[in-house]
Amino acid sequence: MLSLHTNAAALSSQNAVGNTQKSLTTSLTRLGTGYRVNSAMDDAAGLQIATRLDAQTRGMSVAQRNTQNGISMMQTAEGAFSEMTNVLLRMKDLATEAYNASSTTDDVAALQAEFDALGLELSNIFRTTSFGGQRLFSDGTNTDGTGGLLSAAITFQIGASADETMEVDTETSLGDLATALADVSANYAGFATPADGTELTGDNGIITTINDALTEVGTVRAQLGAASNRLEHVYNNLGNMIQNTTASKGRIMDVDYALETSNSTSKQLLLQAGTSALKQSSSLSQLVMSLMQ
Repeated sequence: MLSLHTNAAALSSQNAVGNTQKSLTTSLTRLGTGYRVNSAMDDAAGLQIATRLDAQTRGMSVAQRNTQNGISMMQTAEGAFSEMTNVLLRMKDLATEAYNASSTTDDVAALQAEFDALGLELSNIFRTTSFGGQRLFSDGTNTDGTGGLLSAAITFQIGASADETMEVDTETSLGDLATALADVSANYAGFATPADGTELTGDNGIITTINDALTEVGTVRAQLGAASNRLEHVYNNLGNMIQNTTASKGRIMDVDYALETSNSTSKQLLLQAGTSALKQSSSLSQLVMSLMQ
């Protein structure tokens, strides 16, 4: 039907051009941003899932840093215990040499002087070892294994959720070590000038005492080493989960350039065709005028 008031062809063409323009805009936006989902309108469920995956990935990335910081802290502690082991071994050498018939009184006195200095150094290591400004074994004023970061159970956040934690408890073993070191040298409780000890006089039971202290040091080092190894595995597993979670998020959010380029080209052709049809449909009203001439 020819009509001046209603041009159905023009309305249809106009509607088609509008829809094509909208689709083309979406395609160009995706090509420009690189994302398939740029707003909730594009894929509401997909955006929700991708946001949840992103939160998990970011949490795991921070947890990875936590594990590395934890390993560094425990390596610092383990390094201190390694040096304690060296000191105790030297003290055992001194004790073994002192309890020998060929050693004179003056020899024993010289050996005792070094023994006393080493006892003071054990105290220094125990009191001052710190990581990130926190003392690890003591509050700096005592040598009984209290007041330090490792003097109580510590917890590491090793995942993106609240229940993904790891606890390391060296409280008991650290206290036993402090007791064993105090038995080795009277100077362990000293803070400045070494006192004259008597460990290398009398019977040779100090050798056994030193061996006991070495065992306690080994116990704490074993705990720290086991925890560090576990954190290393946690780090590796987090890396694997981050990789796969990121890939899953990418499959939801990232645009397929091959597909979207094809869509864009198709929409551009349709837009051109629709514009041409709209131009021609607008001329239909002129036919009415030709009938009236």
